[in-house]
Amino acid sequence: MKQLTVKDRKKQAPYFYRFGKYVKKNWQLYLIFLMPAFLLTLIFKYLPMFGIIIAFEEYSPLQGYFGSQWIGLYNFKRLFSSTEFGRLFLNTLKLSGYNLIWSFFPPIILALLLNRISRAGLRRKAQLIVYLPYFISTIVLAGMIRLFFSSVGPINSILGTTIDFMSEPSWFRTLYIGSGIWQGAGWASIIYTATLSGVSQELIDAAKIDGATILQQIRHVELPALKPVIVIQFILSAGNIMSIGFEKVYAMQTDLNKVTSDIIPTYVYRLGLEMGDYGYSTAVGLFNSVINLILLIAVNMIVKKLNEGEGL
Repeated sequence: MKQLTVKDRKKQAPYFYRFGKYVKKNWQLYLIFLMPAFLLTLIFKYLPMFGIIIAFEEYSPLQGYFGSQWIGLYNFKRLFSSTEFGRLFLNTLKLSGYNLIWSFFPPIILALLLNRISRAGLRRKAQLIVYLPYFISTIVLAGMIRLFFSSVGPINSILGTTIDFMSEPSWFRTLYIGSGIWQGAGWASIIYTATLSGVSQELIDAAKIDGATILQQIRHVELPALKPVIVIQFILSAGNIMSIGFEKVYAMQTDLNKVTSDIIPTYVYRLGLEMGDYGYSTAVGLFNSVINLILLIAVNMIVKKLNEGEGL
């Protein structure tokens, strides 16, 4: 039996073993290349997490973390006993929940429609048109909404009315969610469009030969391919249900629509930056993050149970 040389034995060694030997030999190079990324992550991601200690203090910027008075759970007791807590929590939950319900499916529908365009040139032009609104800044979008839906704006001219939509609390959520769908549906459909591009053409051709209609092709061929991506996107969206964007809400907020537009992030901004109550505002933000974490875990467990029930 032919004996293996040292070179042959190295080639037959497991990949991870050979990779480990290589790293051990050249660890200085790996250290040099990884150190900047490690330091940036540590400084800008993990060290700021230490700031949650402010939520348990009567924080003063002059005295710092260690010099400020420790008050324990007082800020949280103050939050839960506040007359504004219920309204803020419900406003945040409603705005985020309605936004999730109405904004989740349009990107999927749009991706299915774009996938039906057979001409590559026409499809690219259609994609360009639906992607463009995503690149409009939040402030510009809020300005457009204020202009179009003002009492003398084009929407009222078309309807023949003089409603100041931005001053009506009942219209705030509709305008916020509707403008969000218009701006983000195209960009959010990219991941679904990319998934559909990987669907086997043979399956689609076989469905056509069997006489399947377009809706049947979507139901039995395209939607099963999209299901894993849809589940992941839903978990991520539901986990961030309380982390609704602050900038757009604040830019669309007026004194007259605060009944529905005042949410936890705007409340934190008003307390922390405008009033300088850093400890209390940090406690409110921490509560918001804990609710997000609980929702993320709960949705993940529910989806896992549903998949196990289906035998997936």
